[in-house]
Amino acid sequence: MFSSITTMRRLALLLTLALLLAACGQASSGTPAASTAPAASTDATAPAVATDATAPAATDATAPAGGSDAPIRVGSKNFTEMYIMGELYAQLLEANGLTVERAFDLGATPIAHSAVVQGDIDLYPEYTSTGLLEVLKQEPISDPAELLSTLRSEYEQQFQLTWLDPSAFNNTNTFAVTKATADRLGLKTYSDLFGKAAEVRLGGPPEFPDRQDTANLETIYGATIEDFQEYSQLGTGSLRYDALKNGDVDAIVAFGTDGRIRADELVLLDDDKSAYPTYNVAPVVRNDLLARTPQVSELLNKLGPLLTDEAMQTLNYQVDGPDAREPADVAREFLQASGLLP
Repeated sequence: MFSSITTMRRLALLLTLALLLAACGQASSGTPAASTAPAASTDATAPAVATDATAPAATDATAPAGGSDAPIRVGSKNFTEMYIMGELYAQLLEANGLTVERAFDLGATPIAHSAVVQGDIDLYPEYTSTGLLEVLKQEPISDPAELLSTLRSEYEQQFQLTWLDPSAFNNTNTFAVTKATADRLGLKTYSDLFGKAAEVRLGGPPEFPDRQDTANLETIYGATIEDFQEYSQLGTGSLRYDALKNGDVDAIVAFGTDGRIRADELVLLDDDKSAYPTYNVAPVVRNDLLARTPQVSELLNKLGPLLTDEAMQTLNYQVDGPDAREPADVAREFLQASGLLP
């Protein structure tokens, strides 16, 4: 009997101890959870205690694309004048402490425009009426001030791009013939040329027949490129002039600032019905570049007044003429002579 009571008392005591230990264990295990919860809440809501790991992420999300130290990517299309213009832009920026990457020889307008819109390049030289007709697909605007205003407004709204100040030179399309051909066919004007299209072998850039300004030209002068005896795709460089000089074609599509017009003593036909608008060249620049590097606009705007028709013809001829100089060298020499390089 005594043994049974003793055993029962021991069991009761052990049960009591077990209950006490369980209660202590619950209290002990709850304390860390209670102490860590406020800390987690504080970190999540208080900017003052943001960790170093989260701070850069917030900065990167708001910084302009590329960052302030990113190289400026200068592009150009694929002919002499554009190579020279690209070098003028690039060297002027480099001379003022900016890092530049060159992406020249991009091809025709659609490729260069796509590159700057997509951010593959930051800027490139473009012609005013090319932007209006080929990119915006609008009708020609004869007034240069209205043309520039339209470009700036539409490019800002559609592409977040800025047109800086244009050049003084107007590199409009034109038609060039030798003096012998002009005398033989009686060619003085565009009207004469289109009137005798069936007798003329014409050469020029591959895209010329399909351009919007060519369609406007055809409407005004009453004949199409298909009406010519033949049309030879001769690119935008010296090949056109070589073909004309060698008698392979009778007339070529020329650009007003081509250096070989004067060097080869060619005759430029008169646009007697004013079909062609103006083609001044200007830097087309991404807005995010101007936001992070605002001095770009001030620097590049210095070039416009210096680039006259005569100046650009001379620069082009130094590259395309017998000396066959490099565009980079020609650009550097011009910038130095203009006082824009140290």
